[in-house]
Amino acid sequence: MKNENLQSLISELKKTSIENDVSVWKAVATDLEGSTQKRAVVNLSKIDKYAKDDETVVVPGKVLSMGILSKKLTVAAYKFSGQAVDKIKAAGGKAITIGELVKKNPKGSKVRVLA
Repeated sequence: MKNENLQSLISELKKTSIENDVSVWKAVATDLEGSTQKRAVVNLSKIDKYAKDDETVVVPGKVLSMGILSKKLTVAAYKFSGQAVDKIKAAGGKAITIGELVKKNPKGSKVRVLA
């Protein structure tokens, strides 16, 4: 059984990639198309390690709450654990869906993908 929301998101990412000639959204779509067992699972500690303050980070998978987030970031992901969302907000950041980010930033400028 296919997840219709996921299929819709993948189509939107590919369409936006073509319309804006941006490869970042195609790469995220390709990651999401893969097997759920191979989909990215990223802890906040990894995001904190590699992201810079006020940056936008995209996780083509799930964000988990392990670790501490010490930076104010916008984190976009396919899924979040409840505690991860709480910790992102506590650090002054935002947790949004990938679809929301694509609508706000179709050019994909200043976006870091972590997988």
